Amino acid sequence: MRDIAYPSGPVILYPRPSADHPGPVPRFRGEWVPIVEPSGLVYGKAPREWCHSGVKALHPVVHLNIIDRESNIYLQKRAITKDLFPGLWDTAVGGHISYGEQAQDALYREAEEELGLTAMNPVLLDTYIWEGETEKELVFAYAIVGRPKLTPNMAEISCGQWWTVQELEKSLRKGRFTPNFEYEYARLKSALLAML
Repeated sequence: MRDIAYPSGPVILYPRPSADHPGPVPRFRGEWVPIVEPSGLVYGKAPREWCHSGVKALHPVVHLNIIDRESNIYLQKRAITKDLFPGLWDTAVGGHISYGEQAQDALYREAEEELGLTAMNPVLLDTYIWEGETEKELVFAYAIVGRPKLTPNMAEISCGQWWTVQELEKSLRKGRFTPNFEYEYARLKSALLAML
């Protein structure tokens, strides 16, 4: 799978009334995201906040891994104000695909918002499903090679840092990284190093 597939007609809006929650649908503010099949086919639309409420509606996200020619990996430290995993280290860039957006468009938007990064040639390394305690995501994992000029947006992240593979691996499973980063790193390490 290479991208999100939007239908030509209308989609289901979530959340929907149910036996457990009858009556009007609560009003949400903020970002709307596509609800997808594992294939990337969109069948619904929902507020991001609802997708993180424990309902585990599958929704797409993008991640950008940055590795330099010496195999150092750039990570961001999540802002303490984030609703999920505040203060933990994570992939260089990560964010939700907004409704109507394609994966690579979301990647460029998030890279500019979080790191001021606009000039890049990302490679899609993998697409997989990540299920955490409160959410379920279809992850489009990209990577770039190099040491681009990065300007972390302090409203989004608290700082960024280059890690050697050895430093990173000594810190795994010690509560310093997000669980999804640790999963993705194990899954993509060989592919990342093969890019060098």
